[in-house]
Amino acid sequence: MKPLQLLILLSVAASLSAADFTPGTQKFRQETARHFTEGSGLPGGAIQLLDSTPGGVVRAFASGRWFEFRDGRWNENRDLASGEKEFAFADGELKTVRVALPWKEVRQLIRFGTTNFIATPGDPYAVVDGKLSSLGWPGRYRVNQIAVASDGKLIIASSAGLFRQRDRSWEQIRVSDAVGRIWSVKDVLGVAFDSNGRLWFASKAGVAAANGVGANATWRFHEGKDGLPWNDFNGIAAGQNGEMWFSTKLGLIRFDGKEWHYRQGPRWLPNDDVTETFVDAQGDAWCATAGGLGRIERRPMTLAAKAEFYEDEIERYVKRTPFGFVAEAHLRKPADKTTADPQDSDNDGLWTAMYGAGECFAHASTKNPKTKERAKQAFEALRFLQKVTQGGAHSPPHGYIARTIRPVEWPDPNIGRLERDREDQKHDKLWKAYDPRWPRSADGKWFWKSDTSSDELDGHYFFYALYHDLCADTEAEKERVREVVRGITDHLLKHALVLIDHDGKPTRWAVYGPQFLNRDPMWWPERGLNSLSILSYLAVAAHLTGDAKYERASRELIDQHGYEHNAMYPKVQHGPGSGNHSDDEMAFMCYYSLLRCSKDEALKGMIRYSFFRYWVNEAPEMNPFFNFAYAGYNLDHSAVNPWGTFSLNPWGDWQQDSMRTLYGFPLDRLNWPHKNSHRLDIVALSPVQSRDLSSPDRYRRGHLFNGKVVPVENRHFNHWNTDPWDLDYGGNGNELAAGTVFLLPYYMGLYHGFIEKPAP
Repeated sequence: MKPLQLLILLSVAASLSAADFTPGTQKFRQETARHFTEGSGLPGGAIQLLDSTPGGVVRAFASGRWFEFRDGRWNENRDLASGEKEFAFADGELKTVRVALPWKEVRQLIRFGTTNFIATPGDPYAVVDGKLSSLGWPGRYRVNQIAVASDGKLIIASSAGLFRQRDRSWEQIRVSDAVGRIWSVKDVLGVAFDSNGRLWFASKAGVAAANGVGANATWRFHEGKDGLPWNDFNGIAAGQNGEMWFSTKLGLIRFDGKEWHYRQGPRWLPNDDVTETFVDAQGDAWCATAGGLGRIERRPMTLAAKAEFYEDEIERYVKRTPFGFVAEAHLRKPADKTTADPQDSDNDGLWTAMYGAGECFAHASTKNPKTKERAKQAFEALRFLQKVTQGGAHSPPHGYIARTIRPVEWPDPNIGRLERDREDQKHDKLWKAYDPRWPRSADGKWFWKSDTSSDELDGHYFFYALYHDLCADTEAEKERVREVVRGITDHLLKHALVLIDHDGKPTRWAVYGPQFLNRDPMWWPERGLNSLSILSYLAVAAHLTGDAKYERASRELIDQHGYEHNAMYPKVQHGPGSGNHSDDEMAFMCYYSLLRCSKDEALKGMIRYSFFRYWVNEAPEMNPFFNFAYAGYNLDHSAVNPWGTFSLNPWGDWQQDSMRTLYGFPLDRLNWPHKNSHRLDIVALSPVQSRDLSSPDRYRRGHLFNGKVVPVENRHFNHWNTDPWDLDYGGNGNELAAGTVFLLPYYMGLYHGFIEKPAP
């Protein structure tokens, strides 16, 4: 070992201790959303009111008519039709009540014993025995929402503040917290009692709650810094176990007593303007919106069942060609998965490799035969990307791997490509402009895409080692894996550690030789990551084949060219949120492969420390793949330097963050838009951390007050290379993303014991 290596770091291995963590539970409550349209029996447009019968049948009031939800469909109750100046409803005994009140003015209906309370913007009313009576509210103040206390008296959220009923008069409620801060609540937008009897109100200033309404009541305030996402309220509704739901003009908010959960956009709601929310006995939230009715459910589920849901979608809609490449699928009709039409992507090899890696972990953890079949199919697809490049009119050297393939029956992808490449050269001096970028295979059946990138190779090597060790159970199958790995690795060694294309020149990104990384200034940004990549490739090749030449090649790069030092700093970054996020995905695969396969303990010691520094930068992203990959080979390791010893263990909430993301992944993987840049609980990234240093006023990237990215429920991404610090996401539901982003970390977590095994 070099003295400098000893000086910098000595990795101290220890056994994986179960005491360091408790495996995450399989059971959780999966959140899903359903939108009710005209096809389900409701009229189009806004829903005005929500109600429920004593038996729990949900009712919706729209266009002067009541509709009841029975047997999965909405049906009109014609006995409750309202006239132009008449409002009809059913009381607690399901008797039809008609009152002389324009139905368009009604904003709320509440039952309390034999009394029915009706709120309009100008007055709250009581209806007893079918008789309507005003409660003496001063009509110059707008009524926003009413709540009924346990004594039957009303609390009113109004444009003049928060009031409580005193016989035939109204008393304003003073609001102050435990340290004496007084909130000036001139316009209270919502009010409700929770299931524990606490009173809540909502205003532009935020949300507050108290155990009483008297002069001595102490209120607890919740603002953006406390996690409140938004403040343009329409009202409040009580849920189960003290939960509260807040309807806003831009989404729905749920507070579970500890965390705030924000639901916005067409994934969750038919319209962002939520005018009223009703929570039923099952805890489902029914949302009346300006554009229809929505229902948000949370049902018991297991992670294993969630995985099978994604697996089924991939099989039915995403896999492409007889080889089963896995990326994403375009939908010819938005939101209709039956119209899935998967196309080739720029990185089919990488995405299929990551999908296949997950299946390898799954097979090692569950021994489910299906997982082995899926892993084998992924291997055959990736192997074909090497075979398809050979023997045609434009054939690169042996071992070269294509990015992807597409059938020749599809339109020729070379048409117009050369012109686009020349345009790209104006912005990237190293960009290649050549023809054909898509050669034909020797059998004339396929176009295959050239100019293969380093991220493709990172994915291939990551997968091959796992498939060889965890799935290939015969010597013949293992040899087929070794053949592919020898082919690409020998290609790199033969060509001075660059990937040579069919034009006889290196591809744009697959460059690993010291003549470039160490001596060409154009390549210094890639020096660290590409050094890490090639060291991991050689480790995988040596591990699989046992050929000492790969270890010798690695040792030469370390001893003569300082590649271990290059790999100590693989990312050019300025803190969390900075740098290239595709590089992050690549780096974690390479770190994992190298630590898993290398026998060079001195190198692994340095790489462990490099991995720690890299992971610290990524930890706020709550990425279960990153967290599990890191913990899989750094948990219970320490670093020793001249100043002492410190733990390389991931920080305390690494597993909780990982499980939070796995539980939170929506089952709906369509590319719906999300908006978060307006939120009160967001802190903008500094210009130094921003991708565009020339735009210091950019407020489209940020994080929560706790320093972590917004939850996965509020984002959409196809792969782990998407920037998680972005706040707003486009889309229109016309693309179905694969569930690989869940499957890979879930199965990896099972494999390493970070998640409990599913029940047999």
